[in-house]
Amino acid sequence: MPPQKTPPSVPTLADVARHAGVSTATVSRCLNKPGQVVGETRERVLKAVSDLGYAPNFSARSLVAKQTNTVGVVIPTMENAVFARGIQAFQEELGRHGKTLLIASSAYQPRLEEDQIRALVARGADALLLIGYDRDPRLYEFLRKRAVPTLVSWSFEVERAQPAIGFDNKAAMTSLARLVIAQGHRNIACISAPTASNDRARKRVEGLQLALSEAGLDPAEMPLVEIPYGIENGGIAMRQALADAPNTTAVLCGNDVLAIGALRAAHELGLSVPGDISVTGFDDIEIASLAQPALTTVHLPHREMGRRAATILMQMLSGTDAVSSIELPTDIRLRDSLAPPKAR
Repeated sequence: MPPQKTPPSVPTLADVARHAGVSTATVSRCLNKPGQVVGETRERVLKAVSDLGYAPNFSARSLVAKQTNTVGVVIPTMENAVFARGIQAFQEELGRHGKTLLIASSAYQPRLEEDQIRALVARGADALLLIGYDRDPRLYEFLRKRAVPTLVSWSFEVERAQPAIGFDNKAAMTSLARLVIAQGHRNIACISAPTASNDRARKRVEGLQLALSEAGLDPAEMPLVEIPYGIENGGIAMRQALADAPNTTAVLCGNDVLAIGALRAAHELGLSVPGDISVTGFDDIEIASLAQPALTTVHLPHREMGRRAATILMQMLSGTDAVSSIELPTDIRLRDSLAPPKAR
């Protein structure tokens, strides 16, 4: 039997201090509070860290501090640029507070999201950022009992007790639908992400239905196609909506990705946008302004929301200030995909 190899020794804080010719306290300050150690001393410490391959033992530190300096976030998908932009700003702001981000994706599956939330808590996440309100109330109770500060984002509903920073999805879609109706459209269809367990999608559909009711139109007669996120799916839904209601003159989509798919399907069907049919989106991701024609959509404050979400979670962790939910404004980006309907 060959002899077992002895594992290499792991460099310690004391090893770094000896290598740099400083005290362990100086090394600790240099790594944890870099602004307190400057000049040649800091350079020696950082060189020693690099030479020895030293990495701080965060597990040991967290046992003492009872914090891991990590914050978890569970997003529905990593394929949607709207989440990427906001989470990037969230991570940047967390970094300014010395926090590390742990991220998971639930693929829009409530059971998977619950498993990921529990796993993040088990791994010691100090706080959590979640997308939207819809989840089992017992999960919120679990987080409360574990004293894990939790903030909802991408949604704002004034009647909800859960702290949130986001926007009113229903009001934003209502505003867009009013604009479409004001252009003269009466035969309107909707393409939406599945509304079950997705308050953002559901509220956007409700916003469109409200605008139809205000205009004296029957929301029950509006063709509604629910389909999972994806450009190809947007095209499938567009074809279905037009098959169900050939007289449709405007299609309002619950997000820009579905709208891009709808635009492509319209072209493939020989329809001019907006000459024959208008198409709108929701999110204002980068592709919206690059589409042909450029997409009329609802602009969301992605980066501001991410940055402020991190600040709020830091307040919640400190426990010094009461935290209230914050509603951020949205606005409509009127571009070339929307025009009055052709006279028939």
